[in-house]
Amino acid sequence: MPNRLAQESSLYLRQHQDNPVDWHPWGPEALERARAEDRPLLVSIGYSACHWCHVMERESFEDPATAERMNALFVCIKVDREERPDVDQLYMDTLVRLTGHGGWPLTVFCTPDGSPFHAGTYFPPEPRHGLPSFRQVLEGVARVWEEERERVHESAARILEVLAERPFRGAGEEGAGLSGRASLVAAARRLLASADRERGGFGGGPKFPTPTNLILLLDALPSLEKAERDEALAFLVHTCREMARRGLYDQLGGGFHRYCVDDHWGVPHFEKMLYDQGQLMRVYVETWRHAGGDDDDLLWPVRETADWLRREMRSDAGAFFASQDADSEGVEGRFYVWTPEQVGAVLGEGAPAFCEAYAVTPAGNFEDGASVLWDLARQPRDAMREARERLLEARSRRVPPATDRKCVAAWNGLAISGLAHAGSLLGDPALLADAATAADWVLERLVDPAGRLHRLESGAASELPAFLDDVAAMLAACLDLHRAGAGERYLAAGLGFADEIARHFFDDAEGDLFLAPVDGERLVHRPRSDHDGATPHSAGYATLGLLRAATLSGREDLRRIAERVIRSHAGGIGRAPHAWPTLVRAAAATERGLSVAVVTATDVAAPEARALADAARRALAPEEAVVLAAPGDAPEGLDPAWLAGREPAGARPTAWLCRGTSCSLPVHEPGALLALARDDAPPPPEPGGPDA
Repeated sequence: MPNRLAQESSLYLRQHQDNPVDWHPWGPEALERARAEDRPLLVSIGYSACHWCHVMERESFEDPATAERMNALFVCIKVDREERPDVDQLYMDTLVRLTGHGGWPLTVFCTPDGSPFHAGTYFPPEPRHGLPSFRQVLEGVARVWEEERERVHESAARILEVLAERPFRGAGEEGAGLSGRASLVAAARRLLASADRERGGFGGGPKFPTPTNLILLLDALPSLEKAERDEALAFLVHTCREMARRGLYDQLGGGFHRYCVDDHWGVPHFEKMLYDQGQLMRVYVETWRHAGGDDDDLLWPVRETADWLRREMRSDAGAFFASQDADSEGVEGRFYVWTPEQVGAVLGEGAPAFCEAYAVTPAGNFEDGASVLWDLARQPRDAMREARERLLEARSRRVPPATDRKCVAAWNGLAISGLAHAGSLLGDPALLADAATAADWVLERLVDPAGRLHRLESGAASELPAFLDDVAAMLAACLDLHRAGAGERYLAAGLGFADEIARHFFDDAEGDLFLAPVDGERLVHRPRSDHDGATPHSAGYATLGLLRAATLSGREDLRRIAERVIRSHAGGIGRAPHAWPTLVRAAAATERGLSVAVVTATDVAAPEARALADAARRALAPEEAVVLAAPGDAPEGLDPAWLAGREPAGARPTAWLCRGTSCSLPVHEPGALLALARDDAPPPPEPGGPDA
């Protein structure tokens, strides 16, 4: 008989509905049962596309003997980390503090009120590689609970004390000596020191694309000395090419896998996550912009990824699904890999040339003689297009990986931003339309009548309130759409999200932003923001969004919150700026100020007006703003000072480039506006900087 999870909206929870484990979803019923029966909680956290989550399920949760011990000793809770990032963050922070590393599946043992006292990740069914078996862990934890209860409660209390400590305490706290630009340069230098110049990316295997690090390097380029700038840009171009030509990228269908298990982007962990795609679109088009705007190797991955999003990841209403699994038919990667015989059955006489170009060999580069496609030939992308299309059509007849069809506000926001930025830079109205359609879906379906954003929709509308990552990403998405010219309504919507951050996530006493809203479910510990990694640090992303909103609206209350958060994190930024890439970007933007290009025209749809606005979008950094308005316009939320006295000269569209209270003389030609933006770039840093 299916267990309690059969009625849940989460695909990940429903994947466990036939386990013999007596699973509960997270909620008061499970915690009350644990209190009534005086049993500890076993909290298992994962997500639907997680390969090792599936492995642990097959090995342990589907095993009747293991399930019997779990049911006898614990109250067992299954959590979808994508639905409950607050629960996940609480227990992931615990794991990292206890062991120094994290990952999923996440396995946590707690007192009946949810206080953690022991944590790990994957446990095998039998002892191996220095890990105890899962059964041994179960018996050991249960024995300690029964025989050393006082020590368990002392350990849980100490863990909560440690979690409650401000992670950035110490010298430099509250902003002493903080320089945003110096921190940006220092972070870039630290990242470049760990760069893999041969293969691209950072460090060894497993190798992740780490878009937050790549975006920091892009932001830092104007602040670096010329030699460093050239070095960093060459590394960014090389990394983008390597990621797109090898196994991280789906050579047939488009889209990036989550990471590779090796150091050369060879064999991916095959799940595809929505949150990677939008961020990497931004990385590719920004690298293309900085590199001169003529390298198609940096653009075809963007176009193909957008095609994949439309084809496989978009709901009928226009929102984007969360992920695609690594496994199909219970085997990781089966959907994606090829043997020479399989290629030959599709391409016939053309198979040998394709196999040579794409690394398909009799020995294989994966498992059981199969090969992940690597573009070894590195020809222009049009080469072998027909062969790739025929193989994609044949692949579509295989059993596909499961698609998790929940639509998460945060991840849709990241995709919207990537599409909007790519659409505006490339002059592609289809990309911009995709972004606007997804944003409109979020605004219509996930914002309640009181104006509060909700986390997700999965089947029926979810009652879960949004978390900080959701609101921060949708604030950025709306501002990016406004910048791209998708409509003035997005500025007003963005300011609504900025207000939500200020009201529900900022704690004045702490000077910090928290992951969960102040009126959300009270856990044993209110987790702070998540960390930069696969997705941006939520507090840093929100801070950057508040600065952008304050710049356009003139709202000093929003600016003060952003500056307070940056001051509060000064100690952490000062000690390890490379560990806080998104917050460091916000600190640098605060220090220097964000530019705004103001374009006025009697007809804002005229080609000359649009050419000026498009030039501004190409010239300015992604977080800087572009305002296009007609005389007398009063866009909702825009500070009237931006348009006061700025009439188009004669009948000609006119542009000004402003920073703070200082604006340029008016110009009428795109080339003149581009020159102003070049003149506005920061000077190179003084010798002897932070990491000299």
